[in-house]
Amino acid sequence: MSVAQNLHVSHLGQGDRKVLALHCTIAHSGVWAGLAAVLKGQASFVAPDMLSHGRSPDWDRQGDLFERLTEASLEHLTEPMDVIGHSFGAMIALRLAVEHPELVRSVVLVEPVFFAVAQQDTPDLVAEYAHVAQPYMDAIAAGDEPLAARLFNRMWAGDAGPQWADLPEVARAGMVRGIHLVGAVENALLNDTMRLLDPSKIAQANMPVLLLHGSHTHKVMVAINSGLQTRLPQAESDVIDGAGHMGPISHPRETGAAIAAFWGGLPS
Repeated sequence: MSVAQNLHVSHLGQGDRKVLALHCTIAHSGVWAGLAAVLKGQASFVAPDMLSHGRSPDWDRQGDLFERLTEASLEHLTEPMDVIGHSFGAMIALRLAVEHPELVRSVVLVEPVFFAVAQQDTPDLVAEYAHVAQPYMDAIAAGDEPLAARLFNRMWAGDAGPQWADLPEVARAGMVRGIHLVGAVENALLNDTMRLLDPSKIAQANMPVLLLHGSHTHKVMVAINSGLQTRLPQAESDVIDGAGHMGPISHPRETGAAIAAFWGGLPS
């Protein structure tokens, strides 16, 4: 049994609505600052850094990483809260909603990388995405983590997100540090090893859900959100105009407007 690894947590924004915010891979909790500022006065963000990210310790490579990160995030659901997750962070958010619905009042999933949904519904788009991802996969196989991090950032940031050359060195180093986590969860995302898509299981996430994707994102992400909307009991969807995959970072104002509208429609 592995020793518990405590996550560093950032606290952002001020407001009555308590929000657990889960960032994407090779980012850190500070990327929520823009969105928290947009939602200032509405929400207080509790934002942990994943293992091997930000100011959290490196993953000790013990146990199942998806399990470890979910358990570590659960420690910060100290009461019923609203949850926001982006990319792989959205996968943790979805799992918390499925497995601990009593602690999740609502959930916002921004481009969850749940490729198993698209594998069931639109396998051709998964194959298309795999072709786009091949250079990154080749870099990982060759053990070139700096190249893998650069290619991974380019693949997901697109033209609308932060570009590698424009990032400060500390940000690039952080991405290289965390890139090995991507492969550690790949099987869970593609093959649903946690069986989250079992109809009886995903039905447990019966709270209001907002699914967001950028208007310029990969087609497979649109398919994933569409597939999740049909499977979740109370899901709606919206589009972040002008954004790619990195909407919460590149387009915090548009993302915040969609979230605020969603929250505004929830029961008081």
